[in-house]
Amino acid sequence: MTLSRRTLLKTLGLGAASLSLPGFGRLAQAAPAGPAPVLHQIRLGEMTITALLDGHLAVPAAAFTGYDAARAEETLSGSFYSEGPQGLEIPVNGYLVERGGQYTLVDTGTAQLMRPDLGGLMAALSAAGVAPAQISTVLLTHMHPDHAGGLLAADGSAAFPNAELVVAEAEWAFWHDDAIMASVDEGSRGFFQMARNAVAPYAQRRKVFAGEGEVLPGFDAMPLPGHTPGHSGFVLDTGATPLLIWGDVVHSTALQFANPGWTIPFDVDQPLAAETRKAMFDRAAADQLLVTGMHLDFPGLGRVERDGAAYAFDQAPWQFGL
Repeated sequence: MTLSRRTLLKTLGLGAASLSLPGFGRLAQAAPAGPAPVLHQIRLGEMTITALLDGHLAVPAAAFTGYDAARAEETLSGSFYSEGPQGLEIPVNGYLVERGGQYTLVDTGTAQLMRPDLGGLMAALSAAGVAPAQISTVLLTHMHPDHAGGLLAADGSAAFPNAELVVAEAEWAFWHDDAIMASVDEGSRGFFQMARNAVAPYAQRRKVFAGEGEVLPGFDAMPLPGHTPGHSGFVLDTGATPLLIWGDVVHSTALQFANPGWTIPFDVDQPLAAETRKAMFDRAAADQLLVTGMHLDFPGLGRVERDGAAYAFDQAPWQFGL
């Protein structure tokens, strides 16, 4: 099976025609309501982390660069994973962090920008008892629409009216570079326009950072380039076990731990994305890091383990009763 970038965009509900629209506030307004709210709270030291499920994408296994049918069948065999007619189900997660009565949101989901079975993050936030106006900071791992789309309300205004937006300087610069935007194909230009539109209401209250270091108390940035130029994770100083929210280091729990060299067409630099993933797997396994990510199986908390020459994800059990 051969998938073009345009075919994959269509699969994800992001056809080239809709990508070419100058704004997506109207798309959000016209789209049907998202899925029912799904959330799960995790208490780590001084922080309560609430995983918020935005919904699911179905991505064909054959979409991954490096895909080998026999290897995919071997990887999925004997597991609970199976590929449906549209592909493997991949979650889209965001994370709400509460510490000392302050609320920080890490990524914002899609709003109603993509498929009707996405866009549930705001409902999950409401079910957690937190209003958008209570969010003081939004940290973006990167500016793809399934991470930044929820920055906008249906009318195109800021969905989080009191929040400071924190994003890597390299990420902001990439999506706002007119020369780069002009150099890509027409379908991909829509991603640039969506990224720009999503962050526009926050232009006067944004904070950019470069490299590693503290971006706000209790949160350290970790550059994880390859997926996008400024793709970053955030290490949370919980006062107990540190937690790394690693963004899109992994898109498919089912496939990429066993096949870390497999990349996805939305990786801007696919060799670098694979290199970053392998290095992160090595570090996480060696240091027994507690990690979570935006496309790990919900709620996404666990540790990376070595599995021969490959890796596996040891998912933490749900914490009941919180």
